[in-house]
Amino acid sequence: MTLSRKSLIGFAAGLFGLTGLSIAAYTAAQSTPPSLDLPNLFAQNSLNRLRIVFPSRAGATDLQRKANSVAQFLSRELKMPVEAIVADDTVAVEALRSNRAEVAFLSTRPGLKAKSLANASFYLAEVRSDYSGRYTYRSVFVVRNDSPLRTKGNSQQTLGQLRGKRMAFTSPTSGSGFIFPVGELVKQKFVPDRDRLGGFFGQVSYGGNYSGALQAVLRGQADVAAVSEYALKPPYVTAEESKRLRVLQAIPGVPAHGVAIDDRVPAVLRERLITAMQKLNQPANNAMLTGLYNSTELVRVDHDRHLAPMKDALRRVGMEP
Repeated sequence: MTLSRKSLIGFAAGLFGLTGLSIAAYTAAQSTPPSLDLPNLFAQNSLNRLRIVFPSRAGATDLQRKANSVAQFLSRELKMPVEAIVADDTVAVEALRSNRAEVAFLSTRPGLKAKSLANASFYLAEVRSDYSGRYTYRSVFVVRNDSPLRTKGNSQQTLGQLRGKRMAFTSPTSGSGFIFPVGELVKQKFVPDRDRLGGFFGQVSYGGNYSGALQAVLRGQADVAAVSEYALKPPYVTAEESKRLRVLQAIPGVPAHGVAIDDRVPAVLRERLITAMQKLNQPANNAMLTGLYNSTELVRVDHDRHLAPMKDALRRVGMEP
């Protein structure tokens, strides 16, 4: 039996499960508690079960129960135990790296890390009804309706108006709320990288989330905010607040979140899993999928092609993938 270096490193960690995570796992079939002898050590890596990490996200409520339902459905389809684990993106990537999970729903930057650290690739991307590009969406610069800033003929002319203005980003790690908008500013040669924004803007602040960045604009604490296009409606802002905002400039092509599958999963099982997950697209099962993250469909993607825009934006702003 030939094992990868990552598998050997993950053996010890795998024996103890996802210790330290906030988890409540559903297991479709009872398994014998593992012992610490060598045969069981190898048996653990024979993939007679699958562990899927579902990261907590804004707006995702009662996630463990919903994740359990999806795990139960997949368990029936695959005829093997499937466990649902709720954790954040960082823990999800570490779980893939240390062989404590085989599958994870991930946002795009963690998706790049999963590939480099764990050799786990995106095979599916999420489609949402509020994405303008089906499984891509837009990062948007947003201003109040009464702002003197106006959309011009091109991005250079429009964004040039932001010189000296008060800018509210979402967070320094947000794709649509920081990485893509700063990447566009670098592309247009307004700033050299993420560390020298002060030379262009009069003030830079971070809202912490989409709502916080938009509230800074609504309250007059910032002139412009950078968020995802879908943040311009509830639950991020109220319907009344949404009417007081408008998009100044949009950056298309932000890749949607997706499903990463570890390279330890054999190709035959991986294809069965993808087929089973895409059955969540069917009307009879779709409520389970939409209940997780408001996704309506899971579509097949090529990892490198799908995540290339995020990789390019990170390079522009001077951040590691």
